[in-house]
Amino acid sequence: MADISDFFPSDTARENLIEVQKHVAEKTVVADDFGELRLIAGIDQSFIDDKIISGIIVLEYESLEVVERVHSIQPVNYPYIPTFLSFREGPAIVSAFEKLKNPPDILLVDGAGINHPRRAGIATHIGVALDVPTIGITKKILCGKGKEPAQVGEANPLIYEGKNVGWLLKSTNRSRAIVVAPGHRVSLDSSLSIVKACLRGHKLPEPVRLAHEYVNSVKEALLRGFVVDFRLGEGGFA
Repeated sequence: MADISDFFPSDTARENLIEVQKHVAEKTVVADDFGELRLIAGIDQSFIDDKIISGIIVLEYESLEVVERVHSIQPVNYPYIPTFLSFREGPAIVSAFEKLKNPPDILLVDGAGINHPRRAGIATHIGVALDVPTIGITKKILCGKGKEPAQVGEANPLIYEGKNVGWLLKSTNRSRAIVVAPGHRVSLDSSLSIVKACLRGHKLPEPVRLAHEYVNSVKEALLRGFVVDFRLGEGGFA
């Protein structure tokens, strides 16, 4: 098994990072490789000064009740460059994931999956690096084309270079479709059905929506000078 650092090298020369992404794409499994779904998690990031906050919310899949929440605060060591998001945000996600006491059966990541020019979006990259099933959720198309769905619950294929790499899913009447794509160890059909099962009247599926709220609350607490302790059962701030 490759060392996790192999997926996030210190040498950030463009050609080196592209080679890492090629390796990720080669290792990617776009087929269901998971058991019973009991726990599902959402991941999102936020930034404060020169640091990145990565938050993970773990929920029961059936009830979507929160089981655990953890976050990690790491220095930003790579600039924002489209299609290379994994190298900017990935290490903080891994750090947060390693804190979990209840590892989820599947991760919903705020970012692209195989719907990426090199089939190695952050959801795929994290899935391969941690060897966990992942699905990518984005608000905009990174690559490919698809017909905007008209009705809530309707989904149309997202096509890139002649292949189906995800879905445009209409999640609410008041917003444009979100993009849903397999990350790793999840099929196209299951990525769509799982995300649909997590919709609760908002644009984003609950795991990602709650993760977004969580990291923003951590950021707000830090801006106000609090020491953050958001562990369940221990109040809001320490």
